[in-house]
Amino acid sequence: MVQSQETEYQAVSPSDFFYRNREIAGFSNPSRAIYVGVREILENSLDACESAQIPPDIYVRLTELSSSGGENGTAVYLLRIQDNGTGVPSDEIPACFAQVFYGSKYTLKQNRGTFGMGGKMTILYGQITTHKPVVVTSSTGDEIHEYEMMMDIQKNQPQVLRHTTLANERGWRGTIVELQIEGDYPRIMSRMIEYLRQTAMVNPYADLTFVDPKNRLYRFERGTTQMPPVPLRVKPHPHGIDVETLRRMLLVTKAREMKHFMIEQFQGVGPKTTEKYLEFAQVKPETKPASLQSDDIVKLVRAAKEFQEFYRPDASCLSPIGPDLLETGIRKELNLTEADFIKTVQRPPATYSGYPFIVEAAVVAGPTVRKIGNGITLYRFANRIPLLFDESSCVTYKVISKDINWKTYNVQQETPLIVAIHLCSTKIPYKSVGKEFLADQVEVEKEITNAIREAARDLRIFISRSVKLERQKHRLNIFGKYLPKIAEFASKLGEKPDVPDIQKLLNEILVVNQQEEGEENSEENGVLPPPDEELIEEEGEEKEEKIDGEADQ
Repeated sequence: MVQSQETEYQAVSPSDFFYRNREIAGFSNPSRAIYVGVREILENSLDACESAQIPPDIYVRLTELSSSGGENGTAVYLLRIQDNGTGVPSDEIPACFAQVFYGSKYTLKQNRGTFGMGGKMTILYGQITTHKPVVVTSSTGDEIHEYEMMMDIQKNQPQVLRHTTLANERGWRGTIVELQIEGDYPRIMSRMIEYLRQTAMVNPYADLTFVDPKNRLYRFERGTTQMPPVPLRVKPHPHGIDVETLRRMLLVTKAREMKHFMIEQFQGVGPKTTEKYLEFAQVKPETKPASLQSDDIVKLVRAAKEFQEFYRPDASCLSPIGPDLLETGIRKELNLTEADFIKTVQRPPATYSGYPFIVEAAVVAGPTVRKIGNGITLYRFANRIPLLFDESSCVTYKVISKDINWKTYNVQQETPLIVAIHLCSTKIPYKSVGKEFLADQVEVEKEITNAIREAARDLRIFISRSVKLERQKHRLNIFGKYLPKIAEFASKLGEKPDVPDIQKLLNEILVVNQQEEGEENSEENGVLPPPDEELIEEEGEEKEEKIDGEADQ
């Protein structure tokens, strides 16, 4: 007779859960762990600088300490990342770096991090692979505090091994994180350098320095000191509310009537809109928030999703790069010249599921791009974070490969082209915790498509002009081979001593043609482009947006 085993029930802490399931946070193998570790802490440093509008100076060093003796040639590395950001208050350092789900990113505004645990997962992974503590040195401008800590994984609490206070005679402000981590850098080296290059591309105001285990120095200098505006905290929008969130808000509100509760707790809700909404939800305006039952809360949430007269979500919680900064970053990292074409576009704010978002796009072509290779090269960014993995699973790939008819813009299959897409939102629609590709949200896909179309209109003009000029150069080159001989022979027949400089005349003709092309392009930019299905569809959508915007106002 087989004896049945008793079922054991237990609870695990958040840190214990991620210790057991670290793959879902991107730490799936030694090489990916090195990449994710650098990325998460570096992005925390960028956030710390941008929140105070300080142009970031970030130093990253990866030092190989010893071979770990593990499989696939892994080694133990010392990772050091230093920034000049705001610093962390002394009493907050232990929890901020050694307690999962504790931090400053749980507010409704644009952040690079989604869950506020990337840096802690790096520290956790370093601890479970090397069993060494993390050393955090930080200052907000007064004293310098140095903590040596480990994470109590079962209790999800920091263990402070040492705390040292140092004098700050130079007034330094910032944070330094040092930890040991097991990984395989050689396998991820090319991706790491590409990640840093693309980070510098969408953060052109940052100065990044990276020293790899071979002591090779990579420097990505800033191209400007201008920075995007700081995103502001905003109230939630009714369209994005859920039952649990509304229940919590009702428990803590000081409002005595539902009418005042809606106006005080939500954005874009005025007195008239509130009255219409509560009537639509069949709730009396004078109802006390504390008296609502569970069924009433569910009814309010469902009504909020169906009610169409709320204003659009406030976009002040977003911080797009901006067309000028995006162009600066791309020109800097791709070393574009005046002969290259670049068009950057920023779409108006839009929403999905009550969350505001803005799409920015850039299209690049020309001689410099031809050196990279044929076809379309796609750069993907979300909240100024480069997305390097799982490109084919991303909605951006679907847009450029299926939704856009590139022949409309004179782009052939082998035409060298770079397309960069940046999405910023309070909630990026990632498909996975690893934050590498975007889900197929209809509203997001539509905005990405329209942004690329808008940029590709000017691309069509550039390609047409380039093709015409190439034809002219080809014809003039042929003339240049034969006309000097004809001119020389004609001079002899006419008994004229001077032979005209044919090459000079041909160059003058080419310059005149280029000027005429430029004037034609300027005129073409002032009129509507030739009608086609895609452009008609886009113009219709833009008219709808304009009407919607006027209705909101």
